[in-house]
Amino acid sequence: MGAQFASDNWAGVCPEAWAALAAANAGHAPAYGGDDWTQAAIAAIRGVFETECEVFFVFNGTAANSLALSALCRGTDAIICHANAHINVDECGAPGFFSGGAKLLTADTPHAKLTVEAVERLAVTPHDVHSARPRALSLTQATEHGTLYTPLEMWELADCAHRLGMKVHVDGARFANAVAALDCAPADIAWRAGVDALSFGGTKNGLPFGEAVVFFDPALADEFGRRRMQGGQLASKMRFLAAPWQGVLAGGAWLSHAAHANAMARRLADALAGVPGTRLLAPVEANGVFIDMPPPMIAGLRERGWQFYEFIGATGVRLMCAWDTPAETVDALARDAHEVARLEGFT
Repeated sequence: MGAQFASDNWAGVCPEAWAALAAANAGHAPAYGGDDWTQAAIAAIRGVFETECEVFFVFNGTAANSLALSALCRGTDAIICHANAHINVDECGAPGFFSGGAKLLTADTPHAKLTVEAVERLAVTPHDVHSARPRALSLTQATEHGTLYTPLEMWELADCAHRLGMKVHVDGARFANAVAALDCAPADIAWRAGVDALSFGGTKNGLPFGEAVVFFDPALADEFGRRRMQGGQLASKMRFLAAPWQGVLAGGAWLSHAAHANAMARRLADALAGVPGTRLLAPVEANGVFIDMPPPMIAGLRERGWQFYEFIGATGVRLMCAWDTPAETVDALARDAHEVARLEGFT
């Protein structure tokens, strides 16, 4: 199948990750993270963030988020997040399951971005034992609507959370896209902004599998190794989770691939501008285009073989670009959208 726009998860493995995976496959190596590849990948992540931090590799984003939050919260606590956050919409209750019952408190603020005011409204300390106490703020960077928190916005939210007795977690499934788009140091939207724990995404940026849970406060990582084991996320052949990370981080490919995906999203948004009957639903700041389309246009594009999801209501379409999305494919989708609009008589 050619390139599609349903999800950046659909893309294949980038060459840097593939080469590192193949190299790690040469012969035997110690299991459970005792190998050189895992240690090198951990060192590479510490280098990216310019600080000592605790790093744990897991298989997928749901595990990264839910296990990280379980390290920040007890079962009697609450987690503040956006209503559209992956942990609220797409993880089948995993944060509550792994934390032993932590409750999610949500706000439906514009463009999937939480605000200090929204956090303050939700972070109400209960008057007695009948209510869960907010103990964690979970932010998504880039957000589920493809928007970004600037370093200042991150700092303001983290400062608010800490002032109210909460730790800060970031779902960074598309963290690379945020760094590339903001043109900032990774630390500037991580520990320098007050983030305590990060789910650092690799799968959506060219890795075959695997996310990294990064604790900038080492005390929070206490017992996390056992949490990972209990959650079924400790890989016996850990080098195959870790090696692709070293492959993409060593030469900066993680940022160049993310920048390409971002550029393709901007190209797509520009190419779709002016298609009758459509309108952008969110600013195009990372690698996703969120656009409202009439149902006949959605059907017409699907008939021509295009794959994507309705993501915001019945007609709000999400078009995701990946590390390997070709410009020609972007242009072809845009041409078909203009053609379908013409044939349907949209004005």
